[in-house]
Amino acid sequence: MSAVSQIEAAGRQAAAATAGQSPDERADAIERAMAEALEPVPAKSAIYTSGDEDPTERRTPMFVPGRVMLMDADPRLKKMPERPTLMDFFKLRFRPSQQHMLQSAALAQKNGCSEKVVLACLLHDISVVGFIQADHGYWGAQLIEPYVDEEVSWAIRYHQSLRFFADEANGYPYPTRYVEFFGPGYKPSQLMHEAYEKARAHKWYMSARHVTINDIYAFDPNKRIELEEFTDLIGRNFRQPKEGLGNDHSPSSHMWRTIIAPTRFL
Repeated sequence: MSAVSQIEAAGRQAAAATAGQSPDERADAIERAMAEALEPVPAKSAIYTSGDEDPTERRTPMFVPGRVMLMDADPRLKKMPERPTLMDFFKLRFRPSQQHMLQSAALAQKNGCSEKVVLACLLHDISVVGFIQADHGYWGAQLIEPYVDEEVSWAIRYHQSLRFFADEANGYPYPTRYVEFFGPGYKPSQLMHEAYEKARAHKWYMSARHVTINDIYAFDPNKRIELEEFTDLIGRNFRQPKEGLGNDHSPSSHMWRTIIAPTRFL
């Protein structure tokens, strides 16, 4: 169907659907339908709706006859540059709650942590603010693994399990926020216990532990840290691909592409 035919068909469908309404109402409906006729249809994958919907139940088909499916960036989102950098993602895709990560990194700097630990603090919740909440330590580590020192991604991966286990000798009590979030009787899963034991015996244990230490005190609603304070640190420690994140064919580039355009059909 040609573009003109799609628009005309949308107009006819809207006219038929609004029969009996006032002329003004019908005109508005027809104009709106014709304007939307060529807009690509954004998709929502199973993980996008699971929980709000039962993923095993039949869903309404996403394809709309006479319309094409969205296969590019979603026009409702801020436009990303052709070769996006890590800082572009902070500015154009990450939630305002990224301020927590910035505060965490600033606190790690103040506490004299190494640049690797500061970068790990800066990126420790990267999955939460831009991708997915569940297992965020693992997803976050996988996102950045091709671009940082192994110690950085390791610390981010294992901070997820260490959060649930106090280490008061090193300045990390069990967070009171977790009692509020999960209840006083919450017990971490067996997998988190196993990950904790593995991390506890690892040479980089304190790197991941420092992420948790500088995590729990970085929630000041009255403080604002600017991303530009870490421009040089990122430049020294994050291997920005010249093609742009998402375009470099790394093992995690597809994840960055998903963040850029999360409603593509395929």
